[in-house]
Amino acid sequence: MQERQANHILSSYFAPRGHNRMYALGMQLAQLYLSPFDKLIGIIGEAGSGKSALLRGMFPGLELTNDDDGVYVRPLPLLELDSGFCTPHTYHVDIRFENGFTQMSVLADAIEEALQKGKRVIVEHFDLVYPLLGFNANLLVGVGEQILISRPTIFGPEPKEIHDKVYDSLPYRLMAHTAEDLCELCIPADDMARCVHDDVKHGFVIAFPETKPDFDISEMEKQVNEMICANLPITYADNHHVSIGGKLHPCTGPRIHVTHTGQIENFHLLHHFIYDAFRRRYLLVGCVGEDAEKNLQMLDAQQQKQSSLTI
Repeated sequence: MQERQANHILSSYFAPRGHNRMYALGMQLAQLYLSPFDKLIGIIGEAGSGKSALLRGMFPGLELTNDDDGVYVRPLPLLELDSGFCTPHTYHVDIRFENGFTQMSVLADAIEEALQKGKRVIVEHFDLVYPLLGFNANLLVGVGEQILISRPTIFGPEPKEIHDKVYDSLPYRLMAHTAEDLCELCIPADDMARCVHDDVKHGFVIAFPETKPDFDISEMEKQVNEMICANLPITYADNHHVSIGGKLHPCTGPRIHVTHTGQIENFHLLHHFIYDAFRRRYLLVGCVGEDAEKNLQMLDAQQQKQSSLTI
């Protein structure tokens, strides 16, 4: 495992927005990159980026000391390594949260002690405690618009490098997911029942298998932009729903949104469906951000190069 990853520097994956897709990706990443010899795993990313779902996929059965439902384990197991005869092999700690109750130096000492005793420690917001530890993680995982996986050497990358990349990209993911949900509000019920979701940089894909939907994309874009201009509030309702302007909407990633629709910048849809000949489905593609129209044109041009390839 270690020899196979000796030359690995950085891998990048789209960060999916639904819990099930995040769990599945977590399992895949664990199989590809996690070694039994990894004792310190550093997780980097803002609250609401999906770190908890990714961890549950990578480490099934791991007891998170904080979770999205507001459940916090007290006292923190990492600070009580010798409290019982049978202690866990793997510990989890959220540095940002725990630093509100415990000094950073104490948390750093507890992590080092656990490692010396052969334990594995998974540290959320690893970039905050890294300066006090003085050594890097065996595996760094950053969660933003993309998931970045790195196995640092003495030459890096440093946690701050991963931090800067994922924190800068996360707003695009939040905007894109919210815009995707607004589009769903405009999709006919029959088409909604059969659609699936995919990802592109600074945007989203809604795919319809076999038959082409019969709705006006330009009209949908207009309706969504009207909802954006209305600056509707968006709040978490439960694990399966988000509230948009007071209306419940099914969502598999209800925490991954902007707080108001007006925060979505420069939303655009490609005004025609792209046919994916390999998977026999029709794609509705949308992008957000300052280069949204340019990105859509590039995506359209790229797929046209593949138009002669069929299966």
